[in-house]
Amino acid sequence: MKRMIRPLSLWLLTAMAVISWHSAMAQNLPDFTELVDQAAPGVVNISTTRVVERQAAPFRGFEGQEIPEIFRHFFGDRMPPPSGNGPGRSQERQSLGSGFIIEASGYILTNAHVVEGADEILVRLNDRRELEATLVGADAKTDVALLKVDASALPVLNLADSDELRVGEWVAAIGSPFGFDHSVTAGIVSAIDRTLPRDAYVPFIQTDVAINPGNSGGPLFNLEGEVVGINSQIFTRSGGFMGLSFAIPINVALDVADQLRDDGRVSRGWLGVMIQPVSRDLAESFGMDSPEGALIADLDPQGPAARGGLQAGDVILAVNGEEVESSSTLPRLIGRVSPGNEVELTLLRDGTRREETLTVGDWPDSQGEASGGQDSEPAPARLGIAVEPLDDGARRDLDIEGGVRVSEVNPRGAAAAAGIRPGDILVSLDHRQVANPEQLAEVVAELPDDRAIPVRLYRGGRSLFVALRLSRD
Repeated sequence: MKRMIRPLSLWLLTAMAVISWHSAMAQNLPDFTELVDQAAPGVVNISTTRVVERQAAPFRGFEGQEIPEIFRHFFGDRMPPPSGNGPGRSQERQSLGSGFIIEASGYILTNAHVVEGADEILVRLNDRRELEATLVGADAKTDVALLKVDASALPVLNLADSDELRVGEWVAAIGSPFGFDHSVTAGIVSAIDRTLPRDAYVPFIQTDVAINPGNSGGPLFNLEGEVVGINSQIFTRSGGFMGLSFAIPINVALDVADQLRDDGRVSRGWLGVMIQPVSRDLAESFGMDSPEGALIADLDPQGPAARGGLQAGDVILAVNGEEVESSSTLPRLIGRVSPGNEVELTLLRDGTRREETLTVGDWPDSQGEASGGQDSEPAPARLGIAVEPLDDGARRDLDIEGGVRVSEVNPRGAAAAAGIRPGDILVSLDHRQVANPEQLAEVVAELPDDRAIPVRLYRGGRSLFVALRLSRD
């Protein structure tokens, strides 16, 4: 008879196999001890002091009790405090962050938000020396700041080429979360080239490295101990770390730092266009196989794009041969082009791809407004709106030719389904300009059924496109 393996023996064999597997896995996990030993001296703690006017003491009622919230709306929540402690005195507020040394002569990188509004910046080194730092410059759009301390022969961190970073790589952060100096956390790169809603100029590195208040401005390392990014922010719904951390690529940060040191400011490429995403319906209306690129909804008439012949309704598909995967990709592709240099754009216009070369300008501030109004006239029933002509003053304010104002929208009509609202200025349908209500009726009568049609609107002083689909009468 064949010998039977007893249950206990089988359990032992299984346990040994599991232990062996865990041992093999442990051998494959990275060891960060050498990295920390080498890199820690180049990481600094940053504390800032801000002098503010002392506010008055809370308005309190009988027996020193603070007044209920409802009364504050009538009386305000503050009254002058007793003499000797009145407003006008100053108090200091401190914030903490991290940074790292990039040059032995005393240049330090950190986040702009760490030193924003600071009256005094104090840098504490790994050897416990405390040095007062000068702010060389800060750039809010990339959240990068460059500091300088009066010292020499400081320990410098090695910098990597962040363009070579790959998803899945192990990375580690060293910083001062909650003031605990030189805390180390580790994880992997979750994604690269992430665009966040209010940070269009930074292709963020996303990681699952634990980042908390005080880590901001500290370095993110690869396994070779080289800095690949600056830890900048986290995504959270609880106020604490939730596994989504974002770092500024070191290549972006160094470019900003060089400009701050050399010029005192950061120059960015600018086209002078207002863009929006290309939805699936808009892609169909433009004859595209899939939604991609950045749709030009409007142009600054004095901007480089307008002078170079670009038009509202053009879809920018590539910049210097690099694909524009979505509208959020375009600002950083253009932003990294130095003003005054030429850029080659791949466009889609009226269903045809074309190449345009224009000179990029320097990024300014911009704003826009809209106004106007007239009597209403009905538009074709199949569109589901009523419109009114625009007077010359409204057109001058909007800097447009033609257009009609939407005064009513049938909630069950095609226009409502497309997102058109009362007050919108309708400028064109299916790439055909609309100058008045009568011309609108003519254009709508010729539109095809059951196909997405691009509609250009002005809303709140901004231009945008929506896709409208008409059904048979």
